[in-house]
Order: sequence, then C-alpha cells, then structure tokens
Amino acid sequence: MAGELGHFALILALMFALCGATLPHYGIHRADNRLMGLSSQMAYGQFLMVAFAFVALIYGYITSDFSILNVAANSHTAKPLLYKIAGAWGNHEGSLVLWVLILTLFAAAVAWRGKELPLRFRSRVLAVQSSLAVGFLLFILLTSNPFLRLDPSPIEGTGLNPLLQDPGLAFHPPLLYIGYVGLSIAFSFAVAALIEGEVTPLWARWVRPWTLTAWIFLTAGIVLGSWWAYYELGWGGWWFWDPVENASFMPWLIATALLHSAVVVEKRDALKSWTILLSIVAFSFSLLGTFLARSGVLTSVHAFASDPSRGMFILAFLALVIGGSLALFAWRAPKLAPSGLFGLVSRESALVLNNILLATFAAVVLVGTLYPLVLEATGGGQITVGPPFFEYAGTVLMSPLIVALGFGPLMAWKRGRIGRATQILLPALIVAGVVMGAVVWEYTSGYVMTALGLGLAFWLISAVLLEIAVRLQLFKNPGAAFRRAKALPRAMWGMSFAHLGVAVMLLGITVSEAWTLEKLQVMAIGDKVTVGDFQYEFRGIEPIAGPNYTAVRGSFRVTEAGNFIADLSPEDRVYTNPQMNTTEAAIHPLLRGDLYVVIGEAAGGGRWSVRLYYKPLISGLWLGAIFMVIGGMISLSDRRQRIGAPKGRRTVARNTKAATVEEGAGA
Repeated sequence: MAGELGHFALILALMFALCGATLPHYGIHRADNRLMGLSSQMAYGQFLMVAFAFVALIYGYITSDFSILNVAANSHTAKPLLYKIAGAWGNHEGSLVLWVLILTLFAAAVAWRGKELPLRFRSRVLAVQSSLAVGFLLFILLTSNPFLRLDPSPIEGTGLNPLLQDPGLAFHPPLLYIGYVGLSIAFSFAVAALIEGEVTPLWARWVRPWTLTAWIFLTAGIVLGSWWAYYELGWGGWWFWDPVENASFMPWLIATALLHSAVVVEKRDALKSWTILLSIVAFSFSLLGTFLARSGVLTSVHAFASDPSRGMFILAFLALVIGGSLALFAWRAPKLAPSGLFGLVSRESALVLNNILLATFAAVVLVGTLYPLVLEATGGGQITVGPPFFEYAGTVLMSPLIVALGFGPLMAWKRGRIGRATQILLPALIVAGVVMGAVVWEYTSGYVMTALGLGLAFWLISAVLLEIAVRLQLFKNPGAAFRRAKALPRAMWGMSFAHLGVAVMLLGITVSEAWTLEKLQVMAIGDKVTVGDFQYEFRGIEPIAGPNYTAVRGSFRVTEAGNFIADLSPEDRVYTNPQMNTTEAAIHPLLRGDLYVVIGEAAGGGRWSVRLYYKPLISGLWLGAIFMVIGGMISLSDRRQRIGAPKGRRTVARNTKAATVEEGAGA
C-alpha cells in the first residue's frame, strides 16, 4: 500500500508542478497578485508530495518489501539498517526521487525565505523552478518509476553494490545532490532576470546565499567521495579523473567563478551578462552529470546502468533546458548593460581573471571528458584521456589563479595600486622563492613541478596571513587588533578561511604526490618490510564474519626506530548478496603522513600479497577541504548574506563600521 501511495504522491507533485510552472506567468500577464501568490503554495505542495513519496520508498527498504522491484533489486534482509536506508538512493530510480526532493526543497525554501523579494520576481523564479520539477517528475513517472511491483514477490532481494555499503557513500550522494540541485536556484534566478530584462546589484545579493549554500554542499560531497575512493578502493589514490567525478568537478569550478562574479555585480553593477551566463552554465553542468551517470554512454563505478530510452529522455530534457536558456540569454543579454566601471588594476579585475581561469579550466575538463565519448560515437575508435592531460591543464591554469588569490583581496575596488600590494606581499614572495629554491637545490632534477606546487602553497598561506594582518593593522596598532577583528564582516573571514583551505589542500596534494612511498610485497607471518622510516611486521591472519560478508583480516604492527606506532588491520571481504570481493584499507593518520596497508589474495605457502604505503601530508588535502567548507559557512552566516535580515540602528551602525574597515584595508 505504501508503494501505491508513494506513486500517487509523485503524480500529485507533478500536478502541483504543472500549476506552479504556468499560473504565475499568467498571473504576471494579468497583473493578478492572487495568481502570482499561488507560486509559493505550489512550491510547498510539490515538496510535501515528493517528501511523502521519498518516505514511502525508504519505508519499503526498511521493511524489506521485496514486492517493490526497486527494493528487491537493491536491498537484502541481511544488510545493516544504514545501508538499507542508503539503498533507497543508491540506484537510478531512488536517486532521482532524492534529486527531485532536494529540487522542491530549495523551491520551498525560496518561497519561505524570499518573502522580501518582489512578488512578481519571486513568482517568476518559482515558476522556472517548477518547470524543472515537471521535467524530472515526468522522467520518473514515465521511465523510472521506483514503485513498480513484482508479482510474485521474491523471498529475498539481490542486495546493494558492496562498494556502496560504506558510511562515506551513504552520505556522499545527498551532499552532492544538494550541491548539484542547489545550483538550480541560481539558474532560476538567472532565467527570471532574463525574462524581466533587469539585473541589479540587489539581484546579486539575492542569488549569492543560494549559490554559496550549493557550493558548500558540493565541496563537501566531492571531498567525501574522494575520501571514500582513498580508503575503500584500496589503491591509495583519491581522484580518478573519472568522467562522473569530472561531472561534479565542472559545476564546482563554475559555481566558484559565479560566487566571485556576483560580488562584482553587487559592488560595481558590472559583469551582469557574464554572471547570468555562469548561473546557466553551472546548472547545465549539473544536468550534464545526470546525463553521464544515467544515459549508459559510459561505464563508471559511479554510473547507474540504464536503458537507452532513459538516455534519450534526459538528452531531450538537457537540450530543452540548456538550449532554451541559452537562446533566451542570446536574446535578452544585450539589454543588460553594465553601469559600473573599474580600472585594469583593481579588485574587480582580479575577480575577472579568477573567472576566466576557472571557466577555462572547466572547459578543458569538459573537452577531456567528452572527447573520447564523441570520438567513439562517430566511429573514430576508443581513446583514453588520462590524468596527465588534466593535471597539466590544471597546473598551467591554476598557477596564475593561486598568485591572483594573494593579490586580489589587497586591491582596492574600482582602482587599485599593484605596487602597494606587492610591497605588502614581499615577505610571501620571499618565502615562496626560498621554498622553491630549497626543493630544486635538494633534489636537482625531476622536482620542478613539486617546487612550483610547494612555492604556490607557501605563497598563498603567507599572503592570506599577511592580508589578515593588514586588515587588523597588526603591525601598526596591535592593541586594537581584537576590536578590528570583531568589526570585520564575517564574509571577509570566510574568504580568508577558504583561500587558506586552497593553500593547505595544494600543500597536501603536492607533498603526497611527490614523496609517497609504496611497496608491493608477498609476506609470510613474521616478515618485516621497511617503508621509509617505518617498519611493517606481518603478525597474522584471522577469518571474521560480518553482517552480510565474510573476510580475512590481516594484522600488521608498525614501528619506527623500534618504537611502537600503530597496529593496522586491513580486510579482504567477500559479499554474498550480490557476490563481490572488496578491500578495506587500514589507515593510521599521523601529522606528517598516513600509514596505509592493503591486504590482497593468498599467494600460497602461508604468504599473502600486500601493499604498503607511506603518504606524507595527505591529511592536508582533507584539512584544506574542511577549511574551505568552514569558510563558506562563515560567509553564509554574515547578516549581509541573509535576505530580509532586520536592520535596526545597531545593525546599521555595525555594518557601516565594518564597511569602513574593509575599505580602509583595501585602499
């Protein structure tokens, strides 16, 4: 019964979405406030119906209702409860319901938090959002119904892919989807602005919190997936440059550019058309990721197997949404004339450079991802565009971006002075030069790229710290630093945290990629292997039984100069439903690096194949990502980012004081 109710709820959600996509436009045409006001009610109705359907689907998984095809194909009675619930979105149909749930949740949030928006514009935004919901709900109901019944129903289900039975993968899709779908709000704001023919600084102020929210979740989702690949797949890496990974990275790059571009619109009333285009492209990349994962055009550990009819539906929807929005942009963008001007040397110009580099890198990743697919589809054979291509492009394009991140915050709005910024950043330049020179001197050859990466990382760390010191006037008046720190807007602190996170992440990537030590060994019990300064002793094997798997667990003792460091217990698991072999790496993090052990198959004679790693400073990657997320959250907590935040006298005075501090630091 729950399945039928869930299916009916999706049909009702489609009805609400159809009304929400049409009635507000008609109300605007008739200047009927009542019809325009219905957009909010339709948004609430969509969310409630989809939420009911999603709960009905999860209920089917929790109760192991194998009369529902989706549950029978992706669950099993022996699975732990967490993975029963996660199985609801660990498949094509269920993940689409989660996608639409988040889509309608954001629409309801705009209806609730956007009451300060003009009624006409808010109804336009919600109408566009409802149109997107119509497309996805039709896709679910026509090609991907999660509530199809089996008759007779099987006694047992086939289970969830064992690679997905992991806490990281239980939470990775929801975080990633919030990021993906959150960009739909920026898209809806952009399309509504194009229809209205007006983009103002106030528009940028409205769109930034939604984009920042999506960016935070997208960052967290990507990093959680990277962490899962690092410890679950057992190969010691954290990024494949897999097409579906790239599909999440491209909207992140464009969303980052959009956040910076929107600042220029808000501050200088410039870059209007470019910011609108970024809003469209960011969500278009999210839809492209949906197409890649569900169309069957590629094979990936992330991709869902699906039939061609689904791929054709998504492709048609993709063409309609992207093609229609770009056509509207081509028609209406010339009317969005900028009114703000700025000099070649200014903070605005630094943000423009940031946008150009990020957008170019996203285009390069797009070409590298799609070119093999297009070549194969046109009969040109099969090729692979691997990590060297993407890493070289990233080095060429991101190096000047890292340099610009140091200068940009110290430049004044409208017209800055490069000489003053260079003078302030001279210590950072010296630190970067010393680090690069030390690496090249010590290792002579083969470490040029490592020296560049370390130099850029230390440059940005030093530049961020110097920028904070200048804003606090730490060298001029240390006694007043705390008072000035309290007066600085939270958005400024958030920016500094995010930039510092980029530097720490770059440091972790560079050091771990350059100096990782790895040994592939066949070891018997009692054997000892030295990796760097650490000695790994193989102490034995024991069989274990999990809730839905069996495994052999190895035991390794790690010492350094005879001193005990850690006991590590990697596992080689065999799942029965479905049958699959997986590895569970044992990782012991240290401040200076990770100790990493993977146990493989038996080699006969009581010996086992093992992989032993020492990965220096790899934790910097995860720590940097955490800094970026924290920076985004700090910025989002700034009162200036909240639409409709009350502005009493004390608030106005505080904001005026903070603005004075900000302008004084950048002058």
